Amino acid sequence: MAGSSHGHTPAAWTGVIIAIIGFTVAGAFMVMAEPLGFWAGMAIVALSGVVGLAMRAAGLGQSKDVHPVHQVAATPEPAGAEG
Repeated sequence: MAGSSHGHTPAAWTGVIIAIIGFTVAGAFMVMAEPLGFWAGMAIVALSGVVGLAMRAAGLGQSKDVHPVHQVAATPEPAGAEG
């Protein structure tokens, strides 16, 4: 994946960092048996997706036309097919 620049954008990094913080908060409050804190951590995780999408919409993400998966390759002719 490193060759395709998958996830190497400020939007991706920010979304993942916020999600990690949210899971850490939720995990800590789950161990302390505090449901309100757990759900606050889950809200932070949900916020990470919103922030990532907003940053991508602002131009800080990778556009689909740059990613090699979204590029259509020319289909080769089958072997032995002469025209």
